[in-house]
Amino acid sequence: MIYLELFIEFFKIGLFSVGGGLATLPFLNKLIDTKGWYNVSELTNMLAISESTPGPIGVNMATYVGFYVANILGAFVATFALVLPSYIVIIIISKFLSKFKNSGYVINVFNVIRPVVTGLIGVSFITIFNTAIFSYGFNIKKIIIFLIIFFLIIKYKKHPIFYIILGGLLGFIFKLN
Repeated sequence: MIYLELFIEFFKIGLFSVGGGLATLPFLNKLIDTKGWYNVSELTNMLAISESTPGPIGVNMATYVGFYVANILGAFVATFALVLPSYIVIIIISKFLSKFKNSGYVINVFNVIRPVVTGLIGVSFITIFNTAIFSYGFNIKKIIIFLIIFFLIIKYKKHPIFYIILGGLLGFIFKLN
């Protein structure tokens, strides 16, 4: 039964998370309330690991959640269910794209979808930010490290791996929990 639930939930996520891997976050956040498979803190950890490992974030998150909920078979089911809608939609779109690519209706739909997806990602960012910074009580070290890393990212534009490793090292050195 858990495999069917995983398939249905991740098929829906794959079908409606327009905009890439981060667009899955609002749906994964909603699963906390509806399914209770994990909590916000665990979701934050899953996101950190998914960001740190090779591959698309959405697929990594599906694999991680599936494994977390139902081991290896759960990982396969969740990942397959997440990517299946994309294959179906791409096959359908490829048949009709040449006819509608310049359609005003299609352009208007995407002009509306983009800000909606941005808003969904923004809400997820706020939830994850609050969990990452303020979990286990107020911690000034976390806020200072966040501000320093944020400044470095904006100023120096290094590869994300550099900041992930730096964050891991700082967390290890300062034992932030």
